[in-house]
Amino acid sequence: MVNTAPNAPVLCTFPNNAELQNALAQFIIRAQKESIEKKGRFGVAISGGSLPKQLSGLIDNPAVKWDKWQVFYADERVVPLDHEDSNHALNTRELFSKVPIPPQNIHTIDPSLADDLEELADAYEKELIREFAMKDSARFPVFDLILLGIGPDGHTCSLFPGHALLSEEDRWVAYIEDSPKPPPKRVTLTFPVLNHAARVAFVVTGDAKADVLHTILDEPEQGLPASRVRPVNPGHLYWFTDEAAASKVQYPRTPFKL
Repeated sequence: MVNTAPNAPVLCTFPNNAELQNALAQFIIRAQKESIEKKGRFGVAISGGSLPKQLSGLIDNPAVKWDKWQVFYADERVVPLDHEDSNHALNTRELFSKVPIPPQNIHTIDPSLADDLEELADAYEKELIREFAMKDSARFPVFDLILLGIGPDGHTCSLFPGHALLSEEDRWVAYIEDSPKPPPKRVTLTFPVLNHAARVAFVVTGDAKADVLHTILDEPEQGLPASRVRPVNPGHLYWFTDEAAASKVQYPRTPFKL
């Protein structure tokens, strides 16, 4: 019988941000290398929040093959692409404006569809289908790497505690009109997409996240959205945290090594 039980999460903690960023960059480059060797491209989904700042180890790094990256957003706020609330604007400011990634390799939402969220989510799903379905022909897209953060309430992407979207099983991209955190209109990848990735890495820093990280890792039965990210075998789940964020976590740590 095939073992489809998720692999156990790998928790790596670092004494400071500089070491975390360096290890994260090494990890991403390793994932990139394996993906390019296997299929000639690197399919990545990235969220917003504090995550883009943590990717600074990729800037001026000659090992990054930016022309092979295909970047999607794990979630996006339905605002103009240059708006201060836009995850694309944030990632552009912190990372993409500082590296030679071809603009056509960054897949954004179409803000002209902002008045019809269903159409906007469908259009972004079609963008994913164009990139993945012909090549991987799976029920769900298989990202090589999804990079995520968490909110203090345990949300990830735009998947919030207690929301109906937590039980979405079919769509690749869903929309939300009533986000408990502004702005209210967003689109997000769904759990089936997150959980079919080859690798998911959460990046969490600061003592403000200590309580929620304890709940996510030590009490997954509480069912917080971030606890529900458990990629199916052969996918792997990694947590990159600093000591402050992991200060209350009992879950065993794994020394970082490639």
